[in-house]
Amino acid sequence: MITAGDFRNGVTFELDGNVVTIIEFQHVKPGKGAAFVRTKFRNVITGAVVERSFNPTDKFENAFIERRDMEYSYSDGDLYYFMDSETYEQVPINKSVLGTNFRFVKENTVCKVLSYKNNVFGVEPPFFIELVITETEPGFAGNTATNVMKPATLETGAEIKVPLFIEIGDKIRIDTRTEEYMERAK
Repeated sequence: MITAGDFRNGVTFELDGNVVTIIEFQHVKPGKGAAFVRTKFRNVITGAVVERSFNPTDKFENAFIERRDMEYSYSDGDLYYFMDSETYEQVPINKSVLGTNFRFVKENTVCKVLSYKNNVFGVEPPFFIELVITETEPGFAGNTATNVMKPATLETGAEIKVPLFIEIGDKIRIDTRTEEYMERAK
């Protein structure tokens, strides 16, 4: 059990049958009236963010999110198969559970599979992934404007904006959290 007075960023607990994690919190002691805890929390299943105030003595059940490293093996229609590297068990995960940043993941990439009470609700790809450009228009000499971007297609089929100097066959690093080009890979 956890009380609202013990809230800290990143604390995960059950609220009204949902699993939520604290994004921001503030203990407030007004001049008149009782103290309270102002929070902003995210529903870990749906991703919805809510602001709400609690009495510091309110009690909640702790929720433990399991984060397992699993290797993405292959996809078959709307099912994506992940292999547990310890048990070699294949786990099918529906496409609806995967985030938009999963479009950067190649086969044999290790991802974090998130589950609560053995129900998978999310997949986190690595923060940085290196991919090869398979299609883009050539940059042209003389265009020296800064921060000019052009569309490019990656080996996974995802499209991303890259600087003009990037060419077909270049390997680039992508931040999967922001889904943006970071730098040319070595």
